[in-house]
Amino acid sequence: MTNMHRDFTKVGLNDDEEELLDILEERRRSSDLSFAFRTFSPQPYKAAPPCSTVELNRVVSESQFLRYVTKEVAVEKQLSVEEVQQEARGILGEMSQNLQLGFIRLMAYIFNKVFKRLYSAIFVNMEGLNRLHHATQENPVILMPNHRSYMDFLVISYILFIHDIPIPVIAAGIPLAGMKIVGEILRRSGAFFIRRAIGSDKLYWAVLSEYVRTLVRKGFAPLEFFVEGFRSRTLKSLSPKLGMMHMVLEPFFKGEVFDITLLPISISYDRVLEESLLAHELLGVPKPKESTMGLLKASRVLSEKYGSMHVNFGRPLSVRQLCEGRINRCQYNLTPRDLPEKSTAEAQACASWLAHLVVRKQEEGSQISPWSLMCGLLLQVPTRVLTEEGLPWHQLTEKTLWLRKLALDFGARLNWPDGVPDSDVMSSSAELHRSIVQRKAGCVFLVQEDEPSRKYPGSPEEGVMRTAAAALMLASYRNQCLHVFVRPALVATAIHITKSTQRDELFAFFSFLQDVFSHEFIFIPGESLQDFEEACSLLKKCGAVHISQQEVTVAQGGMEVLSFLQELLKPFIDSYQLVLGYLCEAERVILKEKEFLPAVKGLAAKLLLSAELHTYEALSSDLQKNVLSALRRLEALTRLSSSVSNEFKVNKSAVKRITDMLSGKIPPWNTQALPDARL
Repeated sequence: MTNMHRDFTKVGLNDDEEELLDILEERRRSSDLSFAFRTFSPQPYKAAPPCSTVELNRVVSESQFLRYVTKEVAVEKQLSVEEVQQEARGILGEMSQNLQLGFIRLMAYIFNKVFKRLYSAIFVNMEGLNRLHHATQENPVILMPNHRSYMDFLVISYILFIHDIPIPVIAAGIPLAGMKIVGEILRRSGAFFIRRAIGSDKLYWAVLSEYVRTLVRKGFAPLEFFVEGFRSRTLKSLSPKLGMMHMVLEPFFKGEVFDITLLPISISYDRVLEESLLAHELLGVPKPKESTMGLLKASRVLSEKYGSMHVNFGRPLSVRQLCEGRINRCQYNLTPRDLPEKSTAEAQACASWLAHLVVRKQEEGSQISPWSLMCGLLLQVPTRVLTEEGLPWHQLTEKTLWLRKLALDFGARLNWPDGVPDSDVMSSSAELHRSIVQRKAGCVFLVQEDEPSRKYPGSPEEGVMRTAAAALMLASYRNQCLHVFVRPALVATAIHITKSTQRDELFAFFSFLQDVFSHEFIFIPGESLQDFEEACSLLKKCGAVHISQQEVTVAQGGMEVLSFLQELLKPFIDSYQLVLGYLCEAERVILKEKEFLPAVKGLAAKLLLSAELHTYEALSSDLQKNVLSALRRLEALTRLSSSVSNEFKVNKSAVKRITDMLSGKIPPWNTQALPDARL
C-alpha cells in the first residue's frame, strides 16, 4: 500500500482536475529538525503588519461595540461596568490565540514525524495552493475545511508552513484548551478557543463576535474555521452552523473591508484515525474526555497504517461577487457600525446560502477512495451473508469496477492510482481496512466484535451490537461518496415510489425528499429545480433514463443503475420510517430527547434481531437526531420553549402524513395532504 501510493502524484484525475503532489516525498529525504528550522517568510495580506496577542486583545477590549454591550450587560445584571469589563477580559483571556513562530516550528517538527509515520502520502493540488498564496495578498482570507478528523486543523497549518503562506488563526473547541501542555501549544500555534454551549450569554457572544470581526479586519493571518461546527461522526457533510459565518461576513456587510475571500478546502482520507471511536459514539458509547494523558494513550495509533490523505484547496470565492444582488448593504449605513445590530432576514438567508455553497464545494473537491465505492456495494448485501457466508471477492471486484465507471460518469474525483492493476488497488484497500472486513477463502466477511458487552453493559441485543460497529464504519466510508450519487438517487427513488413518469410529479416527490432529508444531505437553499435537472441529466448521460419535455422514462437496461441508487438511499428511508412509526405509535405527545434516543435504539435492535429491519444505520444517534431536526423544520415537532432538556410536542397527524407520503400512499403533489406549505 505504501509504495503503491507514494509512486504516483497523479491519481484518477478528470479533465478539469489538477495534478496532485505528495508533499511527504521531499520530507522523507530531509531531516525533521532542518525542516522545522527552515526559513519561513510569508507575505501577509496587503503587507499588513504583524499583530501581537496583546495588541489584538487591546483593540477588542477597547472597541466601541464591546463598550456598548458591556454597559448594557451591567444594567441588565445590576453590576458595575468595571465588574462586567473584568468578566469580558476573562473571556478574552480564555479565548484568545497567542501565535508564536517558535511554537509553529515545534509543531512542524512533531507533525513531520507523525505524518510520515501515519500516512503513505499527503497529496495536495499545487495550483490551489498558488491561488491561496495570491488570495492572501488581496483580501482577508477565510479558510473553510471540512471536518472529519482531529488531523484536519493540523494538516492545513503544516502545508502552509511548508509553502510560506501565513499560518492561520484557527477556531477550536474549548475542551482542547483544557488539555495540559497540549492546549497551550495549540494556543501558541494559532488556535483560539470557543465554548461549545454559549446559549444566550450576551457578553460572551459580544466578545467572540468582536474578536472574530477584528481578526477579519486586521487581516494579518487567514482565519480558519469549520463551517459544519463539529467533527462529522458519520464522515459525510453536516448542515452548516451559521454563527461564525455571520461574524466573518459582517465586516463586509458593514463596508469595513472591500471584499472577503472564502476558500473551501476538501480533506479526504483513505482511513480515518478515529473510525472505531466515531462508530461507537454513534451507538451511544460516551466520547472519551479530551486530555493530554488520553492523547498519550492514543499514541498506539502510530503503529497503524492509514493510507493516503488528499487536501484539495478549492477555488477562492469572492463574497463581494457572490452577494451581488442578494443583499442590500446600504441598510447598514442607517446605524453606526459600532452599535449591536440584529441580523436581518436578508443577511441570514445570504449567510445560509454561502455556507451551504461552501460545503457543496468541499464535497465536489473531495477525493473518493476505492474503499468508499466498495463500502457502498457491501452495504447492499444482507448483513447475515457478510457475517456468515461472505461475499465472493470476484463479485465485489466486478461490481466495484462497474461503480467506478458510474462515479466517473457522475463527475466524481477518484483517487484510483494510475498504472496499478485494479485487483491490486482493491486488495490494498481491503487490507488497509482489515479491522472492518477480512478476506477468507476467496470471500469478504464483516468483522464482528469479540466482547461488545464491555462497551454496551447490560444490553440484551448483544448479537446486534457485535455487528453494529463494523456496519456503521462501512456506512461512514460509504458516506464519503454519497454526495456524488444522492441527487440521482432521489430521482431514482421518486421513480420507484411514485410509479410515475411525469416530470412535474417526479419533481414534486424529489423536492419532498429533499425537505425530509434536509439535515441528512447538503442541498443549497432555493436550488431544488437545478438539482432535479442535474440529476436527470446525469441519469440520461449514463443511459438509465430517457427524458422528454414532459416525461422521464426508464431506459432499456437502465434498471441496474436505478436499482443501485434506490438501494443506496434505502437505509435512510427505512431508518426514517422506523422513527416516524415510533412517533406515531408513542402514547405521549410530549417527547424528551434523552428518552427518545435510547427507546428508538432499542426498537431498532429488536427489529434487527427479528429481521424486520435490515439497516444498522437506524441505531445511529446522529441519524435519529437528524429526523427530529427535519420534523421540526416541517413543523411536525415543536420544541417547548420552557424546556431545559430538549422536550418536543409531537403533531401526530403531521407525522402520519409525512410517513404516508414517504411510503407513496399520499402523493406530494396533493397539497391537501401536506403538513406544511413548503412541501
